[in-house]
Amino acid sequence: MIKPNHPQTVLIVGLAREGLAAARWLTQQDGVHVIASDLRPPAANVQERLQDLGVQLAIGPQTPNLLDNVHAVVVSPGVPQAIPLLQAARAKNLHITTEPRLFAQGNPAPLIGITGSSGKTTTTTLVARILEGTGYLTWLGGNIGSPLLPQIAGILPQDRAVMELSSFQLLYWQATAPWPHAPAAWIHPNAISPKIAAILNITPNHLDRHPSMAHYTAAKANIAAAQKPGDTLVLNRDDPILEAWARFGQVHIPAGPGQEAITFPIKAKIVTFGFSKTNQPGSTWLKDRHISLQRGGKTQTIIDISDIQLRGRHNLANVLAAVAIANATGASRLAMKEAIHAFRGVQHRMEEIIHTRKNILWINDSIATAPERAIAAMRSFDAPIILLAGGRDKALPWQEWAKVVQRRARIVIAFGEAAPIIEKALQNRPPNSRLNALYRVKDLPAAVQQAYQLARSNEIVLLSPGGTSYDAYVDFAARGNHFRQLVKELYK
Repeated sequence: MIKPNHPQTVLIVGLAREGLAAARWLTQQDGVHVIASDLRPPAANVQERLQDLGVQLAIGPQTPNLLDNVHAVVVSPGVPQAIPLLQAARAKNLHITTEPRLFAQGNPAPLIGITGSSGKTTTTTLVARILEGTGYLTWLGGNIGSPLLPQIAGILPQDRAVMELSSFQLLYWQATAPWPHAPAAWIHPNAISPKIAAILNITPNHLDRHPSMAHYTAAKANIAAAQKPGDTLVLNRDDPILEAWARFGQVHIPAGPGQEAITFPIKAKIVTFGFSKTNQPGSTWLKDRHISLQRGGKTQTIIDISDIQLRGRHNLANVLAAVAIANATGASRLAMKEAIHAFRGVQHRMEEIIHTRKNILWINDSIATAPERAIAAMRSFDAPIILLAGGRDKALPWQEWAKVVQRRARIVIAFGEAAPIIEKALQNRPPNSRLNALYRVKDLPAAVQQAYQLARSNEIVLLSPGGTSYDAYVDFAARGNHFRQLVKELYK
């Protein structure tokens, strides 16, 4: 365990934003020597700054000898878990942690942590807006925005900290088994979980990096494993996995390849959200087209869904989740209503770019890096869709996506590395298919040009790729920004 102001050597693996934030914070702790490693050198100004802080740089192959005399390892979420360096660190039983976990360890304010396979950023941002409207000084970070660790000195106990947490970030919170060959379920003595934790959904995702669905689910479960009585766990009762956890009061993850089954009791108070009615205190549901909250033994109406700016049933679920989470941390009903009504979403998430004279609506949903997210986007529209799909596949199933495409899309334009997978998924069309044509192009610019030529009045051109951006862009935001630029140039 990394102890601030305690003599020790800490190795940082990966110099992305979280690694750099951890390096800056660790060098401020007396007695801590920091080694920062990456396969590629950082920008010259970053390298100079690290050297000024006294950080020892190790650029190039990350071999196990980097662990000599190291007491702990801080891993960036983009670093694969199977690299030899991390395997050697596990074999030596070294403490492995992440920048968000370091923040959680020292954060003095109530911590709200939100994870899930989809909807994390929308829900997390909306919770932060509600808390701000209630009057709390709110710190937003984790997998969204800037790392919070460098700001920890300015956070007070009466504030609120809200974090979006990915499976990669949660892997190293030392609650459930961090690797498929670890022993059966255990709760580490140094495990950390947020005071208020939420799991929005668990569906197949990131299976290109998680060795199994069981491993992915175990990473998500880490958010709740170290919670105590008096804490709160918010679960989606419309998700079959999470509904079972809520009903039985325990987390159960069936055995996966090389991983034994994991079971542990939920000690926190369980609160749920979903579309069907419930009498559970603190929980939310949809009643007569209103978001409703069970609070103080009464049903409170929060907002009419006609006053919600977000599109799609999946976003109604995100609002239901946000109300349950915000309520658990002391938000006011008025702040909920006002924040939800004013909230128009987050960039690259069902973002309306332009509405043309022909009533063609261009939508940027670059965040849809899994087929399931693209399904939710398509289901948000009744008008014919020209779907731009592609990117890099994450070893996820496309069968259900293909069924929805057949019902919702008039045209699919496939681009990037996943184009052959998309073609294969759509090769068999049922007689009642709405899909008229499938085009395969090289990249996103070509896809935009093709859509521009094919779009008709009153249609939707939807970038909801179903794959990651890493075949052509540094992240989904860069892809979304490029899409926005390409579309706006069409109508200059």
